[in-house]
Order: sequence, then structure tokens, then C-alpha cells
Amino acid sequence: QLQASGGGLVQAGGSLRIPCAASGGTFSSYTMGWFRQAPGKEREFVATITWSGRSTYYADSVKGRFTISRDNAKNTVYLQMNSLRPEDTAVYYCATARTYSIRKYEYDYWGQGTQVTVSS
Repeated sequence: QLQASGGGLVQAGGSLRIPCAASGGTFSSYTMGWFRQAPGKEREFVATITWSGRSTYYADSVKGRFTISRDNAKNTVYLQMNSLRPEDTAVYYCATARTYSIRKYEYDYWGQGTQVTVSS
């Protein structure tokens, strides 16, 4: 089970860190990813991190502004979001995968999502 939290309303240019806590599985064995879905749009890839945390990959739209990290001792993955823009407004989802991937269909388990709203 995955539980994302920490979303909220933030002004443009601000920062937010959202955690996703995992339970009931071998968290440290899985790639973790963050995706987001804005109203009327398809769910899109944001960032991913390997089980060890050694490799990360970002969508071009967030590169240099967002950072994904994980703490396997706490079974938690984080998304640090800086320099937020109104176009970052979306529901953010965390998910697990057996392979290092940016493709939605390769992610098996999904959290319920947390709303992030960036005001201009």
C-alpha cells in the first residue's frame, strides 16, 4: 500500500515536499516513481528512482526544479518541488515498478494521490 501526503496550496516560486509511505511489501526492492495528472489531461511521468537511490531520472518539465529521493529505512519516497509554477498544479501519485522506467504501464501499484495547487 502506498500513501502520498503533504500536498496543498502554494504560491508560484514556492516549494513543497511530498512524501509517499509504503507498507506491506519489500519497499527497498522496487523502483519508485512519481506521476501527476492535471484536470483534463493524461497522467504523466514526473520522476523515478532506482531501489538503491543511485539513479534518478526526471521529465524535462521538472528537471532542475524537482528532486526525488528515498529512505529505505523509513519505506518512504519523497518529491522535493522547488520553483513551483502554476502548470505544476495536479494530483501527484507515487507508484512502484520492478524495472527502472518512465512508462506508466510498468508501474504495478499506485497510491491514492495528493493534490498540489500552485497559485500565480
